[in-house]
Amino acid sequence: MSDRVSISIEDGVADVRMTRGDKMNALDPAMFDALIEAGRSVGADPRVRAVVLSGEGRCFCAGLDVSNFAAMAGGGGLSGEGHRRNPFERGDESPANAFQRSAWVWAEVPVPVIAAVHGVAYGGGLQIALGADLRLVTADARLSVMEIKWGLIPDMALSQTLPRVVKLDVAKELTFTGRIVSGEEAVALGLATRVCEDPHADATALAREIAGRSPEAIRAAKHLLDASGRMGPAESFLLEEKLQRQLIGSPNQVESVKANLEKRPPKFSDPG
Repeated sequence: MSDRVSISIEDGVADVRMTRGDKMNALDPAMFDALIEAGRSVGADPRVRAVVLSGEGRCFCAGLDVSNFAAMAGGGGLSGEGHRRNPFERGDESPANAFQRSAWVWAEVPVPVIAAVHGVAYGGGLQIALGADLRLVTADARLSVMEIKWGLIPDMALSQTLPRVVKLDVAKELTFTGRIVSGEEAVALGLATRVCEDPHADATALAREIAGRSPEAIRAAKHLLDASGRMGPAESFLLEEKLQRQLIGSPNQVESVKANLEKRPPKFSDPG
């Protein structure tokens, strides 16, 4: 779809890859735009039942293109600074600017997104991975909320994503220090889901397993769990009941029951 991000879809799984491997998938204006376009594309495609998000080459994503920091040293701003302003002027209903949107768009995809992380995920690269529902990492992967190194704060939706996966004091320590953690420590902290020798292969296998489940039930489960952190018990229970009522008796839910009783693989239709 661009020279920054590729998408392939097979058996309900969208394989989304950052393809700027020669630059360690560093983030420049074209990469921000490509990530947003890719997230919107797979999120709107009814064929897609799960997404694997990864980076080609040596790493997942090394963060912001270093040319930006050279410009800052001379008193300049970020390349593509217009991406930070006026989200509504772009016809976007989201309050997020393009920097934030490039990470948050993965949280908005209605199906599960699994980030396969190898090499490094620094700064903005980590924030993109945090937009995913799950993060599979190599033991020797290196992750960091690195913005403090450059005298900055993380501003790609991390204020929403990081406190959802780690305790607040851990989020503060990682943000205040910018220290680099291994894949193994990331799992211990809650920053990553699990360690794998081959995150992309394991993420793809998991995505295929998810894609084999009733698509409406998977979408409802993601919606329910994401919303639960923003609701009190009363609202959460009402949403749980509402979603369940919508599922019961629907064609794919009936097919789930029949397939189990008849001991055969289910044949699900794509959501309308």
